[in-house]
This record gives sequence, structure tokens and C-alpha cells, in this order.
Amino acid sequence: MKLWVLGSGSSGNAVLLETARSRILVDAGFAPRVLKRRLAVADVPPESIDAVVVTHEHTDHVKGVAAAARKWGWTIVSTAGTRMMCPDWAELRTILTPRKSSVVVGDFHLETVPVSHDANEPMAVIVTSIGEGSRAGIVYDLGHVTESLLRALDKLDLLVIEANHDEGMLRAGPYPPSLQARIRGKFGHLSNRDAAQAASQSIHSGLNNIVLAHLSEKNNTPRTALGTVGDSLRRARFKGRLTAASQDNVIGPICVGSASVPAAPLQLALGI
Repeated sequence: MKLWVLGSGSSGNAVLLETARSRILVDAGFAPRVLKRRLAVADVPPESIDAVVVTHEHTDHVKGVAAAARKWGWTIVSTAGTRMMCPDWAELRTILTPRKSSVVVGDFHLETVPVSHDANEPMAVIVTSIGEGSRAGIVYDLGHVTESLLRALDKLDLLVIEANHDEGMLRAGPYPPSLQARIRGKFGHLSNRDAAQAASQSIHSGLNNIVLAHLSEKNNTPRTALGTVGDSLRRARFKGRLTAASQDNVIGPICVGSASVPAAPLQLALGI
């Protein structure tokens, strides 16, 4: 299984996963023309995608969902709560899943896990290739990591996790106190320190890639996020690759599974 981050941040999010037999997106927070251009970097025709899995209804995750599904015939996978907030999905082919459930789409087994965010039934997604057994977790837009989510992150080969903000930069940044409180609250976003803690608790011998996603353009930098999370991972003896995703550039392919095990200790990479 291969993973590409087509872009991740407050202006749009989309993650591509593919095997020899199937392709899916997790979120489509870009206009179809942008999605098509970024998919071309991965040499993927949009019409070859089986489904788009939508984590929640915020614009930076659903902006292109309806138009792309109509244009290229994608199936939409979401919770009923997310579907209710997206009336432009009317008459589009949709698979509704509870926030804690599983569904099979092509070669992928999808496990959905509830997360805490200020949206209607938001979820994280654990994707397993049925043919290969490789596992990737996509976890962003959440205010804190629960025990049930940590259990779901067990035995992953690749983890995409939110590292939205540096706490000091947020306090000193341009956002008003009310927005700062929302971001750092229980239903907001994970800080670099939160991401470091969750990622460190998810380490096992098979976890060989961690991607930091949804970095704030105002309250974080890739170097800051990589530094904070990387320090924690070194202490936890992580021996894989740590990458910061970019809002404007595609990163990948990242191979998911035993073939992607790097030969060296912790490697840091800017997603630019």
C-alpha cells in the first residue's frame, strides 16, 4: 500500500491511499481542478478512485467532495452526522457508517473511530489493505487523544497525525483569545506536544513512518513541529521516518508496510 498527502492544513486536506487493485481518498478539501492537478503528481487519474472517506464536514475537508463525486463517480463514505451537514451530497452514492464501525471498500478495510472536534460526528480512519495486511491511521482535527483512539492506533505501519500548533506560538500569535481557546480546547486541535505524546505511545517495531499533518500557517512551522515531535520520538527509540506534510505540495509516495522500513535511526523530512 502507498500513501500520498495531497495537501494538509487549514486551507485543504486530502490523503490518497492505493494498492494494486484499489484507490481511495481520505477527505477532499480542494476544488476538483486542484485535486486533479495534485493527483497527476501521483500519476493517478481521478476517475480511478473508488471512494472518498470524509472525516467531518468542515470546508477544508469537504470542499471538493460533491463536485468531484459527481464528475468522477466517486462513492462517499461518511457518518450520518457528517452527511446531514452536507446537503449538496443529495442523490450522490453514499455509504453511511457509525463513528465506531468498519466497512470494506475495494481492497481496503476501513475502521472508523470517534474523535473530539467541533463538528457533527467527526472520526479518525484506520485503513488496512486486505491483500497486504498493511495498516495506516489518519488522525487529524481533534482536541485530545482518548484511550479508545490510542487502542485503535496499535500496530500501525504508518501514522498520519495532526500537529496543529506550537503552544507558545499560539499564545503569542495573531488570533484573539476566543479563537485561541477553541484551538487548544477539548474539541479543537492537537498541539505539537500532544502529537508527540500520542505518536510516542503508538510506537512498536512495525511503525516506520509518521507524518505530521494539519500544521497551522500562523501558529506553527514544519521545523518547529519536527523538532518537538522528533525529540520525543528519539527518547522513545523510534527508528523510522518523520515527515511534515505541506499545505501546498504533494508528499509521497510513502510505502506502507515492511518494505518501507528505513535502514537508519529517526529521519526527519520537511514536506516541501
